Amino acid sequence: MAESNQRSERARTVSSDARDAHTERDERVARTAHTGGHPVAPAIRSAEMEAARRARREKEALLRADTFTNAPKVSRRTFTKEERQEIIRRKEAEDKEAEKLANTAAKGRFGRWWARLQSGPDRITWSMAIVALGVVYGDIGTSPLYTAQTFLSGQGGIGNADREAVLGMLSLVFWSITLITTVKYVLIAMRIDNNGEGGIFALYSLIRRHGTWLAIPAMVGGAAFLADSVLTPAVSISSAVEGLQTLPPLENLFDENPSLTLMITVCIIVVLFMVQSRGTESIGKVFGSMVLVWFSFLAVVGVANLSNDWTVFAALNPVYGARFLFSPHNAAGIALMGTVFLSTTGAEALYSDMGHVGRGNIYFTWPFIKIALVLNYFGQGAWILANNRNPRINTMKTLNPFFQMMTPDVRYIAVILSVSAGVIASQALITGAFTMVSEATRLNWMPHLQVRYPARTRGQLYIPVVNGVLCVSTLAVLAMFKDSEHISAAYGLALTITMITTTILLAVYIWHSGRRIGAIVFLLVFLAIQTMFFIASMAKFLHGGWFTMLLTLAILFIMYTWNEGTRLERAQRRHMQPKDFLPTLEKLHGDFRIPYFADNIVYLTSDNVTKRLDTDIFFSIFADHPKRARAWWAVSVETTDEPFTREYEVENFGTDFLFRVRIRLGFKVSQSIPAYLHQIMYDLSKTGELPQQKSIYPKVDADPNIGTIRYVLIHKALMPESKVSARGALSLSAKYAIRHVAGSPVKWFGLAPYNPLVEVQPLFVSTRRPPRLNRIEQAAL
Repeated sequence: MAESNQRSERARTVSSDARDAHTERDERVARTAHTGGHPVAPAIRSAEMEAARRARREKEALLRADTFTNAPKVSRRTFTKEERQEIIRRKEAEDKEAEKLANTAAKGRFGRWWARLQSGPDRITWSMAIVALGVVYGDIGTSPLYTAQTFLSGQGGIGNADREAVLGMLSLVFWSITLITTVKYVLIAMRIDNNGEGGIFALYSLIRRHGTWLAIPAMVGGAAFLADSVLTPAVSISSAVEGLQTLPPLENLFDENPSLTLMITVCIIVVLFMVQSRGTESIGKVFGSMVLVWFSFLAVVGVANLSNDWTVFAALNPVYGARFLFSPHNAAGIALMGTVFLSTTGAEALYSDMGHVGRGNIYFTWPFIKIALVLNYFGQGAWILANNRNPRINTMKTLNPFFQMMTPDVRYIAVILSVSAGVIASQALITGAFTMVSEATRLNWMPHLQVRYPARTRGQLYIPVVNGVLCVSTLAVLAMFKDSEHISAAYGLALTITMITTTILLAVYIWHSGRRIGAIVFLLVFLAIQTMFFIASMAKFLHGGWFTMLLTLAILFIMYTWNEGTRLERAQRRHMQPKDFLPTLEKLHGDFRIPYFADNIVYLTSDNVTKRLDTDIFFSIFADHPKRARAWWAVSVETTDEPFTREYEVENFGTDFLFRVRIRLGFKVSQSIPAYLHQIMYDLSKTGELPQQKSIYPKVDADPNIGTIRYVLIHKALMPESKVSARGALSLSAKYAIRHVAGSPVKWFGLAPYNPLVEVQPLFVSTRRPPRLNRIEQAAL
C-alpha cells in the first residue's frame, strides 16, 4: 500500500512538472507575440511565471484533500454480481417451471387443472411447502405438550378422568380444531387476502371503506395478537425445556439447580431472536425439516398408544363433547373450554403468516398437520383410559401424558424434538408479529420503522426494532413468571380477543360480498364458540392473565394515539401548486443579498406526488433566515414489490433550481440515498437541467463537481395555544414521544455522517385567541 501511494505521488509530481513546463512555454510564446517578437525582461517574466506556478500548486493542495475520503458514488453497473446471479437463477427457475407446466397440461384434464393451480395464487412448491411447515405450524404443533396435562389438572388428577371425561375432552378438541382452524381460518379466512398478505390488519384494509367503526375491532385484535406474541416464546420454549426434568439421569441435576431450566430457556430465546435477521426463508427450511419429523413423531406415538383402545374414536361424535361440557361430572365447568382453546392457539398465526409462504402451500400441508395432531391427542386419550387406575401414575407429583405415554428410551427423543418444536412455535409468532407491525405501519397505526427484506420474497421481512422489543419483553416475562406453569396462566387470554375481532371483520367482508345469510350464520356460530373460549380464559385473569391484558392495552394505546396524532397532523397539512410557490422561490434564488445556506438543500418527504410541494418544505425554506440555495430538492423514497428496482423520476417545474424527485427502490435494494442523489445530480448536470456546481474547497463527500449538500428533516410540534382537545393533545404528545424512540430516517437512509438538520415546525391547528392585554401607566418614582 505504501509503495502504491509513493508511485501515485511521484506520478502526480511528474505530471505537475510537465504541466509547469508546458505552461511556461505557452506563456513565453504568448509574451513574445504580445511584444512584437521582443523578449520581455527576464525578471518580470520570472516573477509572473512563479506567481502562476504558486497559484496552481495552491489549488492542487486544496483539492488534494479529496484523496483522503470517498464520495458516495454509485457503480456503473445496474445490478450487483449477486443480483445478476439471482435474476438468472429466477429466470431459469421460471423457464423450467413453465416448461414443466406445459408438459403437464398436455397430459389431460388433471394436467390442465394442475397448470391452472400453479399459475394462480394457490401455487404449490416443494421448497416453500417445507418453509410453511417451519414458519406456520410451530405454535399449533406444541399444543399436545400441555393440553392434556392442563385438562387432567383441571379435573383433579388422572383418577377422575374416566371414559366420559376423556371422550368429552377429545370430542371438544377435535371439533374445535375442525371448526376454528380448518373451517374458519384455512377454508374461509385464507381465501380473503390483501395482495397475498393475511392477518387482521390486512383484512381490515379490505373493508375499512365500509365504516370507520371497523378500526376499533381491528386495533383491539391486532394489539391482543402482538401481546400474545410476547408470551408464546416464553411458554413454548420453557414448557419444552422443562421436559428435561422427566429424564431420570437429569433429575438430580435439576433438583440441585432449580434455575437451570430458566437459564437454558433464556439462552435459547436470545439465540432465536439473534438469527431473525437472516430471514424466515433460511430459518424456515431448517425448521421445516424439523417440523416434518416432529409431526411424524406425534402421529407415530399417537398410533402406538391407540393400539390400547381404538374405541376412543367414538369422540368424533360431537355429542360426547357437548354432553360432558354441561355435565356435573365436569369438575372444571366452563373453564374446560379454556383448556380446549389451547389446541387452537396457532390458528391466528397461521393466517398472519400466509404472506410469508403462500396460501397454496398451507392448503397442501394442513391435512398432514391435522391428522398428526388428531392421532396424538387421541393416543394420549387412550393412554389416560389405560392408566387412570394405575396407582404408580396416580401418585406422580407432575404428570404429563405426552411424555409419560412413551418408553424412557423414546422419551429422550421426545424431549429433544419438543424443545425444537418450542423454538419453532416461537418463530411462527415472531414472523407473524413482523407482518402485523408492517401492516399497522401501512395503516398509520404505528410509526414507520426500518424494514429489511432478507429473503427473495417481500412477504418475508425483518423489523429490527420489533425484534428487539419482543426479545426484551419475552425475557421480562421469564424473569417475572419463572416457569411455564405460571406463564400458561396468562397465555391464550389475549388470543381469544384476536379471534373474536377477526370473526367480526370476516363477517363484515362476507356481508358486503353479497352473501348476507352466510355472514349471519358465520358470525353467530363462531362468535358463540369464541365467546365461550373468552369467558373460560377469563378465569386466568388473576393468575397471570392481567399481564397479557396490560400488554394489550399498552399496544392499543400506541396504535390509538399514533392514529389520532396522524389524523390531526393530516388535517392541517396543505400542498402548494407551482403557481403558488414558484414566484417566491425564484425571487429568493436570485436575491444575491442573502448568502447561500448550502449549494443543495435536500428535504425528505413522504408525499409521492411530484407535481406539488408540501407547505412544510416551503415554510422551512423561509423559516428564521431564508435558506437560499443553488438548488432545492424534495425527495420521496418508495419501496416496490419487485426485489431489484432502481429508478427515479424528476419534476423541475421548468426551473433549474427546484427539483421534485421520486426514487423507487426494490425491497432488496439498499436505500443509500446520498449515493443515489449524487448520481441524480450528475445526470441532471449532464443534461443541463442542473447548472454546474464546481467546488473550490475540499468537502467530506470528496466530490468537487457537486456543491455542498445539506439534508433537512422536518418534525412537528404542538403549540401551547392550539385549539385541540385534551385527547388530541395527549395523542400528539404520545406520537412524538414514540417517534423519538422508534428511530429516524437519518439512520435508515445513512444521513448521519452529513450532519442533517432536524427542524421543528409548529403544528398549525386552529388556535385560541387569548384576551387582549391592558396597558397600565408606570408608577411614579
